[in-house]
Amino acid sequence: MDVAAIDLMLGFPSANARKHYDTLRALAKDAGSKDMEFPAEYMFKQVPNHLEEGADPIEVALGEMDKWNVGIGFVGLGGEVTVRALKEHPDRFRATLEVDPNDITGAVRRIRKAYDEHGIVAVTTFPAGCNPQVPVSDRRYYPIYQACIDLDIPIVANAGIAGPRLPSACQDVMHFDQVCYDFPELRIVMRHGAEPWEALAVKLMLKWPGLYYMTSAFAPKYYPKAIVDYANTRGADKIMYAGYYPMGLSLERIFTELPNVPFKDHVWPKFLRENAVSVFKLEV
Repeated sequence: MDVAAIDLMLGFPSANARKHYDTLRALAKDAGSKDMEFPAEYMFKQVPNHLEEGADPIEVALGEMDKWNVGIGFVGLGGEVTVRALKEHPDRFRATLEVDPNDITGAVRRIRKAYDEHGIVAVTTFPAGCNPQVPVSDRRYYPIYQACIDLDIPIVANAGIAGPRLPSACQDVMHFDQVCYDFPELRIVMRHGAEPWEALAVKLMLKWPGLYYMTSAFAPKYYPKAIVDYANTRGADKIMYAGYYPMGLSLERIFTELPNVPFKDHVWPKFLRENAVSVFKLEV
């Protein structure tokens, strides 16, 4: 790809990736989930989240980014590796913050602190992974949405059937309809597919100016047809690239498959970079 992509969901490989999912693993009830290294590994083959002894996770990630022409990666706050990456390579990484709205005051304070200290460009959330689960239209999210508006940053939320073996009704795309109505100034980005409600996701994006979609956790050959068709017609400004490295997909697989996605020529620069710059108001 000639365009230096902005990857809206990227991480750093780890020698102990299993530990990252202890909280999610504890929520699952089936024996199979307890044994999985990665709570949704039944859907992914050859998960690349490992690190050779002595390797620097930041340098490994940068090497993959350079190889596949990823200019900037969004990385979640939560450890010293991310903080170091932001300090050492501010031109290559932007920070996001994951929140659980069950602690409403605590979440809002964390958002403001992360914005002041690390310049986060988005708040992210996994409704089905909250404990207890919280639909995006629930009142517990509303102070978080207002904080995002005040800071002029988007909220990124999982939409559709959850990958881990957890109930998924809280991620029904219809919940976004109420949120868009109540918060017309809020920019919302749906992540992780929105299936099986991807057609509804398109209808809602047509309806609401502030609702967007990113392709995280999907190999390009599995991008929903409704999403590709929408990007090629009225949704060229609404669909954005996001990967899933190293959590579930390698950049090699993503960028090897991407040329086979039937986007029209004018869609590619918007999809890979321009929409992200606009929606997340990046200085690049």
